[in-house]
Amino acid sequence: MRVLIVEDNEELGRLVVGGLAKAGHPAEHAATAGEARHMLAVETYDAVVLDLGLPDADGLTILREMRARQDPTAILVLTARAGVDDRVEGLRSGADDYLVKPFAFEELVARLEALSRRPRAMQGLTLVVANLSLDTAGKQAFVDEVPHVLSARELAVLEMLMRRKGRVVPKKLVEDQLFGAGGDLSSNAVEVYVHRLRRQLAECGARVTIHTVRGVGYMIAEAKA
Repeated sequence: MRVLIVEDNEELGRLVVGGLAKAGHPAEHAATAGEARHMLAVETYDAVVLDLGLPDADGLTILREMRARQDPTAILVLTARAGVDDRVEGLRSGADDYLVKPFAFEELVARLEALSRRPRAMQGLTLVVANLSLDTAGKQAFVDEVPHVLSARELAVLEMLMRRKGRVVPKKLVEDQLFGAGGDLSSNAVEVYVHRLRRQLAECGARVTIHTVRGVGYMIAEAKA
């Protein structure tokens, strides 16, 4: 499980990142809402541990922004706000879990692992862009509800793009997800899969466009009429 820790206390952030790594869950740290927004825009995480008392914005703002764009990433609020009203507001704003500081690290890990076991239906099972939909559990793409066969890597690229529809997915992230970090691959390997995916989606009538942002990555959006 890959986790983003959004925590303004630098020391606590480093401790949580290190502890999660020892527990087998790679993690990264953002100390501000601005850093968190940037990291969420360019990376993919399985879970976010979110402090509410950030220096540049209330953590609830980040939470509501993620849910407004239908980001299904599991979010665990980790905060000193212990009141019942605070917990209710956090959960109603879209948090999957709420843990009050001070906390036992073992409980944090257990709660994150419990979130990772939730049915995928609760994590954005079906992704939709225009008339294209993707069943992420069944690994099946549909255009106008008609199934179409794609290879495993084509489906992986499509899922990454659809989970971030309207936003650029960095080419490096696609490479790492398809071939593993540091994998041995040709310079145009990703372009080959994106080209195949574009062709197949066009042939089956999907009203979407996969844009290439030169030097950055790829983005899927509804095709203009």
